[in-house]
Amino acid sequence: MSPTIFAILAATVLVASFVQGAVGVGFALIAAPVIGLVEPGLLPVSLLILMLPLNVYLAWRERPALDSNGALWITLGRTVGAVGGVLIISRISAHDLNLFIGASTVAAAVVTLCAPTFAPGRKAFIAAGAVTGITETATGIGGPALAMVFQHYRAPALRSTIALCFAVGEALSLVMLSFAGQITHGKFVSALLLVPPVIVGAFVSQHIHHRFNGKTLRMSVMVFAIVSGAAILYQTLK
Repeated sequence: MSPTIFAILAATVLVASFVQGAVGVGFALIAAPVIGLVEPGLLPVSLLILMLPLNVYLAWRERPALDSNGALWITLGRTVGAVGGVLIISRISAHDLNLFIGASTVAAAVVTLCAPTFAPGRKAFIAAGAVTGITETATGIGGPALAMVFQHYRAPALRSTIALCFAVGEALSLVMLSFAGQITHGKFVSALLLVPPVIVGAFVSQHIHHRFNGKTLRMSVMVFAIVSGAAILYQTLK
């Protein structure tokens, strides 16, 4: 990894971890498209490694607001979906994976923006978990399905519950990807080098997340996701 690419990725994951800490979602939507553009070989393994400690921290930070029932049903669906994600990544080329990342980023952001107000139940939690399992294991992007389910929760409950679901799911995905031979020494080292910017972003979010308008930040993340996903599609198809 060249110094220029490292600097781009470090800045990206710092911003992404701040947004995730402030809003509850956004890390993968911000980081995955940029990584896909400058260093696609790191997806999804390095992204999952970076998100795991971040989400453990966020779940712990706001643990009193955790919706344990929702987290349980999402995790059950997530376990099944992760198997599908491993099958996808083990059977498609890097070109097709980039297409999948770009398309899934744009589609997920659009769906999240357009989702109507509703009170989620067990079926919605399981479905969101299954979709997250597939997309996060295959691409590193899992937030939109969970954001859609929890978007009308209070901010602390949204952040803590989504973070716990992410952390459990990411650990599961990494185990499955390891068995599938997808985790290499280079990807692991690259992720470790990017951990300090993630820590900085999370630390900053801890002190000022309550000052932000969650709706505005959420909208900004989704717009960025759509533009970034479209850029990946353009670069892959040109």
